[in-house]
Amino acid sequence: MAQGEAHPAPFEPSVWKRVFSALAAILLAVIFIVSGVWKITEPFSAAVRLSQAHVPAGFSLPAAVLLGIAETYAGVLILVPRFRRWGAWLTGLMLVAFLVYIGAYYNVLRGEECNCFPWIKRAVGPAFFLSDAIMLALAVVAGLWARTAESRRSAALVLGAVTVFALVSFGVTAARQASIAAPETITVEGKPFTLRQGRVFLYFYDPECSHCDAAARMLARYNWRDTTLISVCTAQPQFAREFVRTTGLGGLISADAELLRKTFSFVDAPYAVALEGGRLKAAFTRFDSQEPEARLRRLGFIQ
Repeated sequence: MAQGEAHPAPFEPSVWKRVFSALAAILLAVIFIVSGVWKITEPFSAAVRLSQAHVPAGFSLPAAVLLGIAETYAGVLILVPRFRRWGAWLTGLMLVAFLVYIGAYYNVLRGEECNCFPWIKRAVGPAFFLSDAIMLALAVVAGLWARTAESRRSAALVLGAVTVFALVSFGVTAARQASIAAPETITVEGKPFTLRQGRVFLYFYDPECSHCDAAARMLARYNWRDTTLISVCTAQPQFAREFVRTTGLGGLISADAELLRKTFSFVDAPYAVALEGGRLKAAFTRFDSQEPEARLRRLGFIQ
């Protein structure tokens, strides 16, 4: 009688906290794993995006691989309940570092697209910081209400597995690029043109891309010797001839972007390939004071 009839509460606060922690963790895990795996499997495309975000060109490729490993690892940790608190710390630290970096370069990058996460189009501006702040809040919720993390050895094994996957993927991607053969013919200036003879340099660009414009102006200064320079517009083809004229790029123009993309897969322009006898000699994602000039000279494509 003194105790009365027991009426269990339908929902205890601890249950709600665990639910919110799990939901926040799952959402962040999806974002970070997708982003990390993309960087691991497409390191050269990821390096282009990092270069465009003013990461030093010489460090952009290793940075893409390292970021891919870190993001994938953080996503896996935050997804597994016994690692969740560690994963929350790692994702939170990366988001803070990213916010600080963009803040430091805000005046330079403002208005530029920052596709750090694939297929999510974001421009640097106030909304950019808001979206990252939301992700940071999710990391806090996921970690604050997670159980105490345990099993450091298992977490280390996960890191080892992700690292091995990244290194193998990089090796396969590099080997695949080295064995690429161009299509036998493409359409250039409305006529068939063979890619299986002599030296050919294909430059892929978006006429509305400021990075593509700067790269084209740099390429226009090279002495191409007996190399055939062909520009390939990947978007807004009606502006192709105007782009070539205003940048001084010169050379020939092809509209076969879709056909060439089937062989030379890339995500963002600017991108270029050097062909000799129809075989890929080099692919270029960096366009700065050192590349592609240094390699093109060694290959004999420019003087």
